[in-house]
Amino acid sequence: MKIRDKKGNWIEVTDLKKAIRQTGWFKEYQHNPPTENDKVLQAYWADMHEKLLALQERLNQPKK
Repeated sequence: MKIRDKKGNWIEVTDLKKAIRQTGWFKEYQHNPPTENDKVLQAYWADMHEKLLALQERLNQPKK
């Protein structure tokens, strides 16, 4: 499976459950003390997390 990130790059997903778990952690992460780039990184990972959840939902829908 592949998804496209915010920069337009294709990312191959080999373990969807693990990827969802990891992006869930990463979207909340910030340095201590916080850095200027933390918000950019959090937005990137939040976007990836949403896309992975949407992919999971599509895969779990019954086939017609």
